[in-house]
Amino acid sequence: MQSSKAENINNIFFDGYYKQIWRGLIPEGLTKAEIDFVMETAGLRSGSKVLDLMCGYGRHALALARKGIEVTAVDNLADYVYEVKEIAEKENLLVSCIQANVIEFRPVETYDLVLCLGNNLSFFNEQDIEKLFSTIASHTKKGGLFISNTWTIAEIVFKNFTNKSWSEVKGLKYLSDSKIFFSPSRIETEVTIVTPNGLQEIKAAIDYIYSLNEIESMLKKAGFLLKETWSIPGKKKFAIGEPRAYLIAEKI
Repeated sequence: MQSSKAENINNIFFDGYYKQIWRGLIPEGLTKAEIDFVMETAGLRSGSKVLDLMCGYGRHALALARKGIEVTAVDNLADYVYEVKEIAEKENLLVSCIQANVIEFRPVETYDLVLCLGNNLSFFNEQDIEKLFSTIASHTKKGGLFISNTWTIAEIVFKNFTNKSWSEVKGLKYLSDSKIFFSPSRIETEVTIVTPNGLQEIKAAIDYIYSLNEIESMLKKAGFLLKETWSIPGKKKFAIGEPRAYLIAEKI
């Protein structure tokens, strides 16, 4: 590829066209199913308080707020936080938007439910996860829930792992090269993103791998009881090799 076409694309996911493609990877039906499950499982009603950590562009935060839930939406990326805030203000929704490092973030309220959806726990090493769980527990009401999902726990990764993969969405190509390492267990991935006109960006990522038992132990240490693990929320319990897991933990 010519060097003129190999330039880095800064903030590729926050430039109009690419943002829409990224969103297109998540079906609207999935968001609706997740929201319906969350509402029923946590017993949410108008006036309930929810903390959405690593909220991204707000697909859960905004959907919950439209149902009368008071949401605190936190993300480390200013682009996401600004967008969620803009939509919330336009629709007059009860969403408090905060840009912060989630590990250092200290809530000022106590919540009926804390969400951390989108495989976000894999971003953090064991020390940071324990710190995050401790913070969440101290700001979750007794009997309240913490709900997260993942596709990089050991029970999924070690059965389904592939070193190389590629996909294409509306002309945008994703070429992934991944390797598994241990001590700590993790996947290190390099993704080359190629645009329709030949420009490319390379992103590197580390996803830490935990077993369900390790996550359960860290939750228990923080004051949570892992109650259920689903593959399809409310419909199918998790089994080894399923593509994703939804973890439901209760503050005790």
